[in-house]
Amino acid sequence: MLNVNTPFFIFNPKSYLYGKELLELAKVADKAAEQHPEITVFVTAPFADISAIKQATNHIIVSAQHLDGIEPGRGMGHVLPESLYEAGARASFINHAERPLSFSELTKAVHRAKDLGIISIVCADSLEEAKAIATLHPEIILCEPTELIGTGQTSDDSYITSTNQAIKEIDENILVMQAAGISTADDVYRTISLGADGTGCTSGIVKADDPKQMIVDMIEAAIKAYKK
Repeated sequence: MLNVNTPFFIFNPKSYLYGKELLELAKVADKAAEQHPEITVFVTAPFADISAIKQATNHIIVSAQHLDGIEPGRGMGHVLPESLYEAGARASFINHAERPLSFSELTKAVHRAKDLGIISIVCADSLEEAKAIATLHPEIILCEPTELIGTGQTSDDSYITSTNQAIKEIDENILVMQAAGISTADDVYRTISLGADGTGCTSGIVKADDPKQMIVDMIEAAIKAYKK
């Protein structure tokens, strides 16, 4: 499994971008990651774009939007972890608010990701859910209240600090990502300053006047906050 440096930053365009437009931004993120080896940069892609982005980049970790805890064989319409790995994905979101899983399904997905050395980025809506997920020992837990996603309103200080602490008390090796409502470089700086190991962004980048510059600004803000 690949090592993840802290801080880390995830550009997660969901389904806003695909094809050539996404590939261009992935290359910008790749260049920034090359220039700043102290930070790990992930770029999430729709399944059909994973292979092209992997082939065109060298310094980012290409991430899938979802995987299912299935084995090769039956599973029509599900996402086979082996197929993601073969395409070049070395990380995957699991249990995102837009693709939630039952705890049983989540457990199987995390275990299958570990089998293949795929980094699990598991999403948690609440403090209690974060604590439950931590018992599965994924590599990263994304603490993100569902009601704040895409609103431009970030989690308050108490949510960030309490979830950071609760997860680390269960497993100090789990990296904690805080990303709700991130829309500016200042949001990135604040989130990392409050103790998050990493953060990420969707609409703040894809809807920016200059998405390429916003990616660079956010990555640099994460590094600056972590070093302070």
